[in-house]
Amino acid sequence: MSCLVVFTSAYSSDFDSSQIYYQKGIDELTARRYMVASAYLEKAVQLNPNYEDAYLKDAYVNLEMHRMDNAKALFLKVYEIDPNNVDAIKQLTTIFYNYHQYDKAMEFAKKINSCDNDRIIALCNYELEDYGNAETGLKKVLTKDPNDALVNYTLARCYLDMAEELKAIPYYQKAIAIDPANNSWMYELGLIYYNNGDFVHTIEMLNKAADNGYIKSNDFNENLGYAYIYNGNFDKGEPLLLNILSRKPGEKDILRDLADAFYKYKQYDKSLEYCQKLMEIDMKDAKALYQAGLCFQKKGQKDKGEKMCDAAIELDPSLASLKQKVDQGMGM
Repeated sequence: MSCLVVFTSAYSSDFDSSQIYYQKGIDELTARRYMVASAYLEKAVQLNPNYEDAYLKDAYVNLEMHRMDNAKALFLKVYEIDPNNVDAIKQLTTIFYNYHQYDKAMEFAKKINSCDNDRIIALCNYELEDYGNAETGLKKVLTKDPNDALVNYTLARCYLDMAEELKAIPYYQKAIAIDPANNSWMYELGLIYYNNGDFVHTIEMLNKAADNGYIKSNDFNENLGYAYIYNGNFDKGEPLLLNILSRKPGEKDILRDLADAFYKYKQYDKSLEYCQKLMEIDMKDAKALYQAGLCFQKKGQKDKGEKMCDAAIELDPSLASLKQKVDQGMGM
């Protein structure tokens, strides 16, 4: 009997002490002394290993200190003690999502019916490349909150990944309207416009991205330069592409594209200039020679131009098909 009394007394003492340490932890948490608070809460659970509230409070303290691994472990302990603890489930859903562990995030999100969890599930479906369920879920979320920038953007990306670019555009536009400082979204939308031949909106969106701090890399300037060129604005497009050439000497594709663009806009002398640059790199560049021949024909020097085209076909017989198109009035 005496042993039972001693055991009960010790248990009661530990229980009381754990509550005292818990309260000290809460006081320190209120004062925002997070490290001290966590130390007290750890002592509380040492004395009472099933002290659910102490684990939960310590988890939140660790969140405040950005100790995400510790917070995750503590929330998992709370969930182990009480699988119906809503706070733990919500936090674990968010933590696993932020850790890119989308399967685990969905697992916990499905344990609670809520709008927030519907959102997480839809976002996870996208990240897991389940685009059909992602589309359905994201649309459902937007019916309740149409001004969720991330959901609008993710739905746009969903359509993009399903090769439905035109469907993506309005959701990109909505996401950017909600979050007008997101320059990466602007750049992505600019590329979609570019791929669909809408160079006016390409120029507008790429410049907007740059104005909002998007880095003007070689790729950025190349895309913007071509957009200007294909929109007929050579004064702005040509310098951008020439700058790329200065950084990437001998980039034949840019020279060839400029030659072709100037030809299509009937600026034959400029087209010849770039054909010459191509032939300086490779005197046997049959395509450049053929393009130059066409330019001379357009300039009224028909015999000279035809001889150059014939010489180009001798170098590359496949160019004969282009000659047939020109003879039929279809252009190069």
